[in-house]
Amino acid sequence: MVLTIIVGFTAGGWTLAGTAAEMAKTSAIKARAELAANLCVQKFITASDASQNLAKLKETSSYQRDGFITDGGWVKFSGIKKDAPGAADLCAEKLVALDAIPTSTVSEDQTKG
Repeated sequence: MVLTIIVGFTAGGWTLAGTAAEMAKTSAIKARAELAANLCVQKFITASDASQNLAKLKETSSYQRDGFITDGGWVKFSGIKKDAPGAADLCAEKLVALDAIPTSTVSEDQTKG
């Protein structure tokens, strides 16, 4: 029985309730940041001056990019008072990885629908 308990907690992936709750909380925070970052990217790339802002963002030092995103308001959403922790960093990372602002390509079949 003792061996089963040792194996269960070490290799079996068993956790205590407190550990499981902490893992769930951490996952929720990360998921919120990821969602906010994706919305931020969408908000950023659909702005009329997106290409110029992307160039400015890429010129900004890596440790100041989250400030650029926050100051630009892209990580702010109506009805939400506090920014999601880490969202500005994730948003900046995703945007810097872009070669250019994507253009919308809607085919005729999609518009006839």
